[in-house]
Amino acid sequence: MSKRRAWPAVVVTSALALICAITAGIAASAAGAELTRGPTQAELERAAKREVADRWRSWPAGRIFPATLAYYAEQGGEERARRVGISTTTDCAGAVDRKAESALRRAGCRAVLRATYLDALQGVVVTVGVVALPDELRAVRAKKVFSASGKPVPGIRPMAFAGTVTDRFTAAGRQAGSVRQAGPYLVLTTAGQVDGRPARAVGGQRPAVFSFAADLGEHVLTELSTPRMPECGAKGWQC
Repeated sequence: MSKRRAWPAVVVTSALALICAITAGIAASAAGAELTRGPTQAELERAAKREVADRWRSWPAGRIFPATLAYYAEQGGEERARRVGISTTTDCAGAVDRKAESALRRAGCRAVLRATYLDALQGVVVTVGVVALPDELRAVRAKKVFSASGKPVPGIRPMAFAGTVTDRFTAAGRQAGSVRQAGPYLVLTTAGQVDGRPARAVGGQRPAVFSFAADLGEHVLTELSTPRMPECGAKGWQC
């Protein structure tokens, strides 16, 4: 009698064991597929976005600010601005005017990188500044504090290098500025004349003299913010 009653229990136990084995096999198969599959398009896009946001610290300074930058001169034709030097500091404080400094702090500024260029005729000095922010939304908000009409204040503070023709370029000598935004970056420029004369000392303003400064900033921003297809497994990528 007891043996007959035990038989259904054995069947049930065997069935449960089989079900568990099948379930485990399916789970293992799914896990294996997950581990061996390639990244999805969404994952690739996220990886590209992360790589762009990290370029301000992963790229060499000379890649962010090339030794020369092309621009079109006021008289026509392509010229090249020459890099005079790159700042060794990246602190947000002190790199921009006080009013802009507080706005960048509220936006979560990560760093401000600066380099100074000289035009081909060695008459105009331009400081280009890269502001790294946590994301695109905060970059858009931070951009609003800077003038879109070409006024240099509030803006990036000029950076002069002693012993070069730029050593007279001070905050008082700023005569034009620009601001551009793409992704988590702002790129600011400020320009003045090598003799350091303040804007008020110039009889008539000639905006075209300084307009190429915005082109320098645009070039830096384009290189810094343009995504590229992730190379999963390569150094610097996380897919």
